[in-house]
Amino acid sequence: MDWNFSIQDYVDVHLIRWLIWLFTPLLITFLFPVFIILLFYISAIIVYIYRHRHQLAIDQLLDDLEHRRYWDGAMHAIAIMWDAHGHIWYGYEIEGFENIPETGPALIVYYHGALPIDYYYLVSKCFLHKKRLLHSVVDRFFFHIPGWSLMVRVLKLFPGSVSSCVKLLNEGNLIAIAPGGVREAQFGNHNYNLIWAGRVGFAKVAKQANVPIIPVFTQNIREAFRTVQIFPNFFRKIYDSYKLPLMLIYGGFPVKLKTIVGKPIHFSSDCTVEEIAEMTANKLEEIIKANQTIPGSILRAMIQRFI
Repeated sequence: MDWNFSIQDYVDVHLIRWLIWLFTPLLITFLFPVFIILLFYISAIIVYIYRHRHQLAIDQLLDDLEHRRYWDGAMHAIAIMWDAHGHIWYGYEIEGFENIPETGPALIVYYHGALPIDYYYLVSKCFLHKKRLLHSVVDRFFFHIPGWSLMVRVLKLFPGSVSSCVKLLNEGNLIAIAPGGVREAQFGNHNYNLIWAGRVGFAKVAKQANVPIIPVFTQNIREAFRTVQIFPNFFRKIYDSYKLPLMLIYGGFPVKLKTIVGKPIHFSSDCTVEEIAEMTANKLEEIIKANQTIPGSILRAMIQRFI
């Protein structure tokens, strides 16, 4: 019996190589979201290093979290990292940046992409160029991610009840919220429809605090990252029942990202909450219609990036 054999006798090596070549680009598109998570962990590490370097006791830490001056160094490093990533990979730029006030309160309302990297870049730009840190209303799951607890507090991420938002605005801060939230992130698509599900909490905040609303949209954000549109109705039922965002995200395509900051929306005191919400949605839809080719195209968005 001839015992001289190799793996080639049992496996078509050329087929394996071809399959690897075929599926590697697909695998990479699912790994890019992991890279964004890695950037968040790098941000968290920067915060922890900064805290350790200054040897701040935990009781002092809780006090100083209310005074941004202590964390300026850490936040500056984080902002530079995110700003560089946006510039290099997406050619990120902002139109209408002057509509975000240098001082005083305002409520920023933005469209939520599958992965809202555009918002991270906007936060970085505001900190670097306007010296203002946006207070960001985020989903509660952010606060349960291992290793992020200190970072989310330093970067002013919070769940955002109506009363807490009004309090921050009355203190002269900027707040940003995406009314569509995770639902819009998971179930939106390249048609760029708003999925707000009747949410008007942001309008209650704006009315009670008597502040303008600034609509924000980023061109091609749905082409940078997308969700896998397989059994969307099934996953939507799961999300509606258990708030579990199970739609897979893929992408990282080097498309052109340009954030359009609309003019502040002012409203009279006799406007109802529903009217304020409708005014905001209409204005945001106008910005989308004027700046986004629908349906969105990954190829076209990549061409815009390099030509």
